[in-house]
Amino acid sequence: MAGGRSNHVWRAGGLVIKLYAGDGANPLFANDPAREIAVLTTLSGTGMVPPLVQTGDFEGRRWLGYAHVNGSPWQKDSGHVAQLLGRLHDLAPPPGLPLGVNGSTALENQTVEILENCSNREKLAALRPLGRVPPLPQPVLIHGDPVPGNLLAHDGTLTLIDWQCPQIGDPAEDLSLFLSPAMQLMYRGAPLSQAEEDAFLRAYPDPRIAGRTLALKPWFHWRMASYCLWRAERGGAKDWQAFELERAALQSIRPRTA
Repeated sequence: MAGGRSNHVWRAGGLVIKLYAGDGANPLFANDPAREIAVLTTLSGTGMVPPLVQTGDFEGRRWLGYAHVNGSPWQKDSGHVAQLLGRLHDLAPPPGLPLGVNGSTALENQTVEILENCSNREKLAALRPLGRVPPLPQPVLIHGDPVPGNLLAHDGTLTLIDWQCPQIGDPAEDLSLFLSPAMQLMYRGAPLSQAEEDAFLRAYPDPRIAGRTLALKPWFHWRMASYCLWRAERGGAKDWQAFELERAALQSIRPRTA
């Protein structure tokens, strides 16, 4: 099956089989089968996740099977996504999930770590955001990768798939990943329009988190631009295009100084 960029996925009748890749570390998105199994088990019956059927090992690699959801990747109605994420962020998480980055200092430190593995880091060095946004006092369950390819629209509702990197973190993280021009390009073919972005933030149930997402926007764009640069340097023309989108978005908020 097409979609994910990390693992191998097949459909066998009414079952989807995911075989986890055993090679390569990703500096932004974890690929942990134990987390996915924990979330699919905990959120079973909510309608927000596909039903888990079976798990196992094959040649030293973990796999899981879940019921196929007969839908298509999200394309329109950003407000519907915001409402779904709002409901998710109110749910109790399974035990054992790691803490995610929280606040501008943690985002900055994570971005610096990504850039240390990039040859062309000077492309972003001068765009380091200024100021500080404190950590959220009470982090919550977040998906960690709610991009259009991981949102299946069906029967007037949405289901979240690919739960290999959930965390206890800042809900603004999920909002920013959905809003990311790079992620929208990769999975939908084009960034959100300003109207779609505004509708998304208006529809999120907690306006304080929507405002926090806007406050943290420079750090989220800086981090995503760094991640796209990391991917692009390892081969990928579309990743360079994604990098330019994120850099342009960052420059529109924090212009390069002379």
